[in-house]
Amino acid sequence: MDFIRNQLEELGMSEPSIGYLSNVIMVVLIALISIIANYIAKQIVLKTVHRIVSHNRFKWGHIVVQKKLFQKLSHLVPAIIIYYSAYIFPSYQALIEKAAMTYMIVIMITVLNALLNVFDDIYRTYEVSKIRPIKSYIQVAKIVLFIIGGIIVISSLIGQNPFIILSGLGALSAVLMLIFKDSILGLVAGVQLSSNDMVRVGDWIEMPKYNADGDVIDITLNTVKVMNFDKTITMIPSYALISDSFRNWRGMQLSGGRRIKRSIFIDISSIRFCNEEMVAEFEKIHYLSDYVTSKLKEIEAYNTERQVNRESNVNGRQLTNIGVFREYIHQYLRHHPKINKDMTMIVRQLAPEDRGLPLEIYAFSNDTNWGVYENVQADIFDHIFAVAPTFGLRAFQNPTGHDIVQLKETHEKEYVREY
Repeated sequence: MDFIRNQLEELGMSEPSIGYLSNVIMVVLIALISIIANYIAKQIVLKTVHRIVSHNRFKWGHIVVQKKLFQKLSHLVPAIIIYYSAYIFPSYQALIEKAAMTYMIVIMITVLNALLNVFDDIYRTYEVSKIRPIKSYIQVAKIVLFIIGGIIVISSLIGQNPFIILSGLGALSAVLMLIFKDSILGLVAGVQLSSNDMVRVGDWIEMPKYNADGDVIDITLNTVKVMNFDKTITMIPSYALISDSFRNWRGMQLSGGRRIKRSIFIDISSIRFCNEEMVAEFEKIHYLSDYVTSKLKEIEAYNTERQVNRESNVNGRQLTNIGVFREYIHQYLRHHPKINKDMTMIVRQLAPEDRGLPLEIYAFSNDTNWGVYENVQADIFDHIFAVAPTFGLRAFQNPTGHDIVQLKETHEKEYVREY
């Protein structure tokens, strides 16, 4: 500043003009130095850092570059220059120092915020992040960071100790509790969800109350984001997963089997004892030949031992078409390549209804993929409906318009035949 003043005096300028012009020149010089320093920091230092990171075998280096951590940090350089140049302007020194310090605090808050994002992204590269997500904790840390940063900025501007402001916030605790109620509930819920391993990113959950049925794609401090199978997204409050009931299909996905539980309704009037012709046909069926042979021997030994009167089928034991059909379905499932043989496999009768006799298939496919599972289930029941007439059985269904038309035509033909 003295050098500039001397030069201006030699040029013959008056004192008021010298003071004003020297200040302007000094401001311009400081601005140029700050711009040059910022340019050097970004163009030289940052490029060097990026070059080192690009040749690093660790993935986290690229994440640091992507989040522009060092680029944000480079903004401190001009602020530091301005801060240490404030003494040149004694009248405005306090104001300049406060402004520069506030700017540096804001920059440090943004840098720390970016650093937290870097930690989160690095953590997500590991498989454990799906089991123990930390995004909710990162968000809590950000809230604390911004609160502390705001207090430091205010204390810097008013020239007071930050602890004085913190002590004054005690009276506002009730208001803060109300403002951050959802965040506090979300934090507690996040801890419970994580510690009890109740839900992970990638889990298929079902929560009818919120119309949620799909995969969890994100878990944050306040919400759990679910992408439904129709590609809509449902946002569920984190604490709702603690207070309400929901279904997690992870166990099914990890078990290696997905349950098939469906019934075919058999017309009860089609159920009867097997005659010799039916037995002969059943013996030709690959899955039933051994069963029919052993069952006939067992029945014959039973009836002979008890001297059963064979003149009536009611006496003793007899094969029924529904029993043979049930065994056929069981053998068919045992030989099906898409059925998990290590899990429960049952073909059972349920209580008769007005729609007929339910014959329930209870088994597990060995592929949990939704599309594959539906195809397997459809193929099995396609086959069951197709082979039912082979056993003299009819699948029940309510009369349709076509059935009524056929009945009418039959009656008309009979009427014409009679008259």
